[in-house]
Amino acid sequence: MDFLASLFVQKPLSILLVALVFLVGFLALQFTGLGAGRHPRALLVPAAAWGLYAAWEWLVTVRSPEANIRVDLLVLWPVLALLSIGFVIKALR
Repeated sequence: MDFLASLFVQKPLSILLVALVFLVGFLALQFTGLGAGRHPRALLVPAAAWGLYAAWEWLVTVRSPEANIRVDLLVLWPVLALLSIGFVIKALR
């Protein structure tokens, strides 16, 4: 958990990088032959979710940089994990 916190807490650019990875995955599947018979648009859901999380993290960082107890992450991280795993599986089926 500390590893995730060091990567993502108060680091919206790192979170945005994850969103861009999903977007690049979508583009790779959509515009190459790799996406034949698959659902590459499913990767847009986790890309959007991670992008929204990056915006949220930026807002928290700007508005309350001293926040050291982040209850919101108890909800956000499991939702992001489920969305990411579920839609990657859907995209590759």
